Parts: sequence; structure tokens; C-alpha cells
Amino acid sequence: MPKKERKRLQVVISDEQDALLTRTAYELSSPERLISKSEVVRLAIEKIARELGEGENLEQYRAILDHEAVADEA
Repeated sequence: MPKKERKRLQVVISDEQDALLTRTAYELSSPERLISKSEVVRLAIEKIARELGEGENLEQYRAILDHEAVADEA
């Protein structure tokens, strides 16, 4: 069976965001299966897209992004 082709995306994240990814991957992992940070990112993308499709949390996500944009400018 051929391997599923995936697109690669490179992003720059802060040390704090990397720590959040690491902690989330650790919390989602079990003794039977370790979860990677990439899997956490894919899960987050799906969750956000699903919520936006259902009209949920739009303003909350915009507020988070606006806050990050202000922090990036500082």
C-alpha cells in the first residue's frame, strides 16, 4: 500500500508555544502510544476548522490572534 502523501509546513513558534505543544503531546500520550507534536498540530487544525464550520468560538479565536499580533509587534 503506498504511503499517503502529506504536505509539509514550516512555522516559527515561540519557546512558550513549543512547551505547550510538548506538554499537550505528553498529556495525550499513553503507555501504548506516544503522540507527536505534529499530531497535536494536526488535531488542533481539525478541531478549529470543525468549530469554525459550526460557527463556534470565532470571536474567541480572533481575540487570541489579535493578542498574538500585538505581542509580536512589541
